[in-house]
Amino acid sequence: MAGGLMAATFVGLAAVLVLNLVVCGRCATVYTVGESNGWSTGVDYSTWTSDKTFAVGDTLVFKYGGGFHTVDEVGSTDYASCTTGNALTSDTTGSTSITLKTAGTHYFICGTPGHCGQGMKLAVTVAAGGGGGSTASPASPNTTGGTPTTPAVGTPGTPSLTTPTAVAGAYSTAAMVSPSAGAFISAVVAILVFALS
Repeated sequence: MAGGLMAATFVGLAAVLVLNLVVCGRCATVYTVGESNGWSTGVDYSTWTSDKTFAVGDTLVFKYGGGFHTVDEVGSTDYASCTTGNALTSDTTGSTSITLKTAGTHYFICGTPGHCGQGMKLAVTVAAGGGGGSTASPASPNTTGGTPTTPAVGTPGTPSLTTPTAVAGAYSTAAMVSPSAGAFISAVVAILVFALS
């Protein structure tokens, strides 16, 4: 009897693990750009991105002094040359949330004169699909372009700029399931497996 219970428990735990992988896969991640430093001059965003992998559905949250800094999404040429005034999208609210909706490289700079040249620029390479991928590309002040440009404003898949009401609820892709939902489903399956064994 003990062997049967142990086998049923093992099968149940394996089922829970498989269900978690199927339901959640790779759940969306919310990244606060620059973490405690936020979106500011004097931050090395190349280092900040170096250990991160971005995927479609992830959200970037920029925190900064509203009215003093901006978050401008730009093309690769404007990113490389720190050219302001040609932003695809721009926000000045002080807390900008951008859901990464398309794979490829997305470029962000501060539109305040001189700030991009002082390092306020971020290039994020987004992997296709919901799991894994390449890490972000370097965002050093003297980077030259050569990577694809971001779609023009109004085209499908352009990341949207919105002010977040709750960062914890920033999972905006309908196909993504929050970690708490995955945990709930896992608990229900575990209880059912235990009850049936």
